[in-house]
Amino acid sequence: MSPRRNERSLVRPHVVTGGRAHPTRNVFDLVTLVIAAGDLPRAGLSPEKLRIVELCRGGALSVAEIAGHLGLPVGVAKVLLSDLVDSGHLTTRATAPAAQQSKVRLLQEVLDGLRARL
Repeated sequence: MSPRRNERSLVRPHVVTGGRAHPTRNVFDLVTLVIAAGDLPRAGLSPEKLRIVELCRGGALSVAEIAGHLGLPVGVAKVLLSDLVDSGHLTTRATAPAAQQSKVRLLQEVLDGLRARL
């Protein structure tokens, strides 16, 4: 990776979150489901937040899926998601314990597969 590209990858998350490193809510894990909460005005939302709202209008998505669609680190996605929950644009739902364990196992298998390719 070139030094210039590495600099961009460090600056962009900082800019996207407005310099914040932590979400205002600590309710998100990788499999927390996020759902659009109605048709609130979107004026003033950043492009990333608009994309999240559009993604979630199609149905519930996990935090990990949203981060993947945006191409952002999960921590950055959590900051954006917490802002959207605070503004009323999104709601969250915890997954059922059995389903959560299944999803965690699936995510671990995906992670193992990705590591094997590197």
